[in-house]
Amino acid sequence: MNQAIVNIDPKAPAPDPAWMQLSDDGVTVTLSIASELNGVKQDKIHLRSPCVREVRACQAAHPNDEQAVDAMLFASLAGVSEKDVLNLKVKDYNRVHKSYFRLVEEDDI
Repeated sequence: MNQAIVNIDPKAPAPDPAWMQLSDDGVTVTLSIASELNGVKQDKIHLRSPCVREVRACQAAHPNDEQAVDAMLFASLAGVSEKDVLNLKVKDYNRVHKSYFRLVEEDDI
């Protein structure tokens, strides 16, 4: 019997899902259902990498509402309206949310 030995490092990060395309300047998320963004049905949304000033501005605008901070920030980074972000299906909003945090985390730490 031939058995392959698989060495899985429990500390190694999981690979990014197929719907998430990460680059140095942003992340492109493939939506499970096309959604209207800026008046056009699209199946992908791209978030550029944020700067600290943008994050702080969103936090200042919504000091007690983390979900509103996220919606405002995602809309700004994608160049769409907050309404467009809030009209995403929950599954797609979760994809955007996970992709944002993957974008801003440090790989080597």
